[in-house]
Amino acid sequence: MRRVWPLTPRGTGALVLAIACFAVANQLGLVELLYFGLLLLAVVAVSFASLYAVRRTETVSRSLSPDVAVGGRSTSVTVRVAVRTALPTAPGTWRDTLPKGALAPGAPPQGAGPASGEFPAIGSGLRGGDRTVEFRYELEALRRGVHWLGPLQLTSADPFGLARRSSLVGDRTRVVVSPAVVELPPLTSFAGDTGGTLHATTNQLGQGSDNLTPRSYLPGDSMRRIHWRASAHRDTLMVRQEEQESTPESSVVFDRGLSRWSPEAMDAPGADPLFELGVSACVSAVARLVQEGYSVEVVDSDGTVLWDPIEGGDSAQVDAMTTHFATVTARLDSDLGRVAHLFTGISTGPIAVITGRLDAAGTDALAAVPHHSGLPLLLVVAPQGDALARAEASGWRSAGIGPGVDLRAAWSDVAERGVTHALG
Repeated sequence: MRRVWPLTPRGTGALVLAIACFAVANQLGLVELLYFGLLLLAVVAVSFASLYAVRRTETVSRSLSPDVAVGGRSTSVTVRVAVRTALPTAPGTWRDTLPKGALAPGAPPQGAGPASGEFPAIGSGLRGGDRTVEFRYELEALRRGVHWLGPLQLTSADPFGLARRSSLVGDRTRVVVSPAVVELPPLTSFAGDTGGTLHATTNQLGQGSDNLTPRSYLPGDSMRRIHWRASAHRDTLMVRQEEQESTPESSVVFDRGLSRWSPEAMDAPGADPLFELGVSACVSAVARLVQEGYSVEVVDSDGTVLWDPIEGGDSAQVDAMTTHFATVTARLDSDLGRVAHLFTGISTGPIAVITGRLDAAGTDALAAVPHHSGLPLLLVVAPQGDALARAEASGWRSAGIGPGVDLRAAWSDVAERGVTHALG
């Protein structure tokens, strides 16, 4: 924002004094006061003109560390201002423009300050290149989404401190604020289709080595897998086929149906605090399952793919998905019953469903899903009535994750009970 009044308090006082000198000189006929008033006006005019007579160019660039801000955490912003000026300039101040309600100055680290400070004097650039001035400040991300920093406001004064010049320089810088990823505790290891690649599944063709179906030896087969008894019977090398490793799959379903959230959840990212809890739970669950070694698909409750399947251990894709979720909002409604159709005819590993307001009708619509999963997890931001109890009765391992609830503890609780249930 540009200042309307270009004079400093000192300059304003000098202007008022000059006018007073003219008035008194006219009343008393004192020529000396008239000359003094003219001198004050001349000094103010020269000071004002010196700010605008000096032609200068500024180029502003910003860099963030990390590149993608995370909701609720701090990000370091480095501002570099390259200035070229024909004549030396006096020191001034700078202030970076922050989007209200989305980004705020954080606690400044050592050597850094808030999003404003003193701008140093710049020497003449006639004989050299641009002079680069660098500032650093801490930024706290308050709201998920895409926001903009800038432009930079520079204010400078003349050497006498009578006039000031304020201008907005540089382009705005795009800042992506991704949802917070909570480090969830690992799932307890147990055998079966719910084990990740760290616990590879085993498809046995029979009980004991005598009942296994051997096959002919192929170049590259390990000598340790040779089935010596079958080789003796057939007079040719045979190998065992008792193990067939596979990468088990899991699914994370994030229900974005508007009737389970507030209307603000559809307007813009970060507008609905409850929806933000759901987004954070979704990306956290995906990160945990991928770390466990699962191939994870991320879908909406209507079957819409929210991100391409992520292979177990691929942390880079988890980071990319989390950045993509910076702009996810709620959508027009759909029936929760569609979730069951997503798994018709298949049996998979863990299925984590994250939803908002869940009542008895919604729980009944999800009742068929647990039969398709070795570890069905239901995380509800705003459970209604006995929704969680009904979900438990239908086979879900459920928990409320509303405001004030520790997501880590809730995840650990449902995962442990889910493991016990699966093993029992």
